[in-house]
Amino acid sequence: MTLNAYEKLEIIVKAADDRLAQDIVAMDVSQLTPLAEYFLVMHARNDRQLVAIMDEIIEQCRKSGIEIKGTEGKDGGKWVLMDINDIVVHLFHYQERSHYNIEKVWVDAPLVDVTQWVNE
Repeated sequence: MTLNAYEKLEIIVKAADDRLAQDIVAMDVSQLTPLAEYFLVMHARNDRQLVAIMDEIIEQCRKSGIEIKGTEGKDGGKWVLMDINDIVVHLFHYQERSHYNIEKVWVDAPLVDVTQWVNE
């Protein structure tokens, strides 16, 4: 069974939310860049939580047969970038998110409603 990008997005959002990722924002960048269908932006409250979120995304992708092409910044970084083929995950330490302001850079990207996948 091959998952489409939207189905993958749901799995990744749920995995991140399961480890209490904060302020999860999904942007549809399919019409703006050939890099991905979606950018997913979130932050963690501390270093341990950042690692836990990353590990859970990796585990749920593995269980679902979703290939992760690469992960950057996982060794003590404050910004982890995960290339999951048609989805790019930006996982920030809370102090770094506003500095990079990915949402403002990609302001033309329509937001994807992920509220049905997260526990508020």
